[in-house]
Amino acid sequence: MVGIDAKNKHTLDSTYICSVCSLILLEPVQLINCGHRQCQSCLDTQHETSITCRQCQLKTSRNEVLRDRGFKTDMTTLFIECSFCQWTGVLNNYPEHLDESHSNTKCEYCDEEFNSIHQFNEHQVFVCQKRTVDCKLKDFGCDEKIGRDKMHEHYLTEHHQNVTTNVIRQMLSKLNDSEVDNRFSQVTTVRDCTRVKAQLEELYEVVNMLSDAIQTLNNDQQYLSTESLRSQVTLPKLMEELSKIKISVEESNTFLEGMRCNQEVLNQDFASLQEKVNDLQCVSYDGTSLWKIADVKKKMIDAQSERQTSIYSPPFYSSPTGYKTRARLYLNGDGNARRTHMSLFFVLMRSVNDPILTFPFSYKVTFCLYDQTPAQRHIIDSFRPDTKSSSFQRPRSDMNIASGIPNFFPLEMIQKEENPYVRDDTMFIKIMVDFEDMQKTLLPYALTLNPGLPTHVQQSMIKQEAEQRYQQKPPD
Repeated sequence: MVGIDAKNKHTLDSTYICSVCSLILLEPVQLINCGHRQCQSCLDTQHETSITCRQCQLKTSRNEVLRDRGFKTDMTTLFIECSFCQWTGVLNNYPEHLDESHSNTKCEYCDEEFNSIHQFNEHQVFVCQKRTVDCKLKDFGCDEKIGRDKMHEHYLTEHHQNVTTNVIRQMLSKLNDSEVDNRFSQVTTVRDCTRVKAQLEELYEVVNMLSDAIQTLNNDQQYLSTESLRSQVTLPKLMEELSKIKISVEESNTFLEGMRCNQEVLNQDFASLQEKVNDLQCVSYDGTSLWKIADVKKKMIDAQSERQTSIYSPPFYSSPTGYKTRARLYLNGDGNARRTHMSLFFVLMRSVNDPILTFPFSYKVTFCLYDQTPAQRHIIDSFRPDTKSSSFQRPRSDMNIASGIPNFFPLEMIQKEENPYVRDDTMFIKIMVDFEDMQKTLLPYALTLNPGLPTHVQQSMIKQEAEQRYQQKPPD
């Protein structure tokens, strides 16, 4: 076979073109029944005992196919142009030109190289899967161009199936219209019989194409069945893996829940440690403590709703080796003073120094709610411990029962807007243990002293004030 371009196909008579490969005839043979010619190589690709002509669909026995040497000789004088370059000349010289100039021809579709044009042509016409070809039903309306490797997919398209259905309907209609059964019995000429046979051959070709499509569908069905079986085998394994994952997730959730509980315990411990650290920052060792209470409104609401009825001051000591004490405040009152007064109590706490201390605790305790304005109208009240009460015996637990002044300050006064005892939502309470039995008349003076002064300076000023008052006192 010799490749030619579109220009040669238009200029050459169709007599010189192979009906199978659509190229210039190479080693032509003639079909006796119809007279049409094919290439010898195209004939060899057909393995049937009878050859069907592609032009007229008539069948010729393989024994009735003859080599046409005379026609081959006539073809050698045909004037053609090279399909691959600008060369022109007679067909007889074309093979020599191809061997000299185009011995390593490459397929433009798949880039495969060939040592001879004959192999190249055979590859493009029959083998190359990347080459675009016409659908077999092109003449019936399916005019798409498809790569050979996509042909089976094309057969399954809706458009091709519709065209195939229309072709079958047309052929059946033709056979019904011409009353094929009657014509077989009345055929008087070879020409009529030939036309009927040609129609049947067309129907045969279409049925073959449908058979190919059905085979493709069967292959797809077999593939899907195989995949379905594989999925059925895989599914139990996946379900088993899923079950293991669920168990793992449940174990992880249980572990995380345990971690969450541990985290809450750690948070509580941290809050407790933080509170102790804050208390240590405010601890004193001289029997006095200045308690700063912030967020008074919130704490008051908590007390009224009974979310937290009382709050504790940081601990403080009477000396570095003395009693450990603290104050307890009920912002909404306690006992009979509930909802009428703030209740303020003194608490004796257990400490490492208790074995060497004297009990019961018998020293006077003074409370002072500071007026935060220059008027300094502080609220001062004191009480002496009841030495028979368990509140002032040696502590057996972390803290003794609180004891003190239930009606320390009226709630209606502390709840007034702009009262002098709460400023910036903060108030200050001083707790003082009196170890020297200070005169009651000196308490206002002692509590008006600047808290910023060192303790020993304040004590010195109190002594001086007491001496001055004693000297000014008239003799009895």
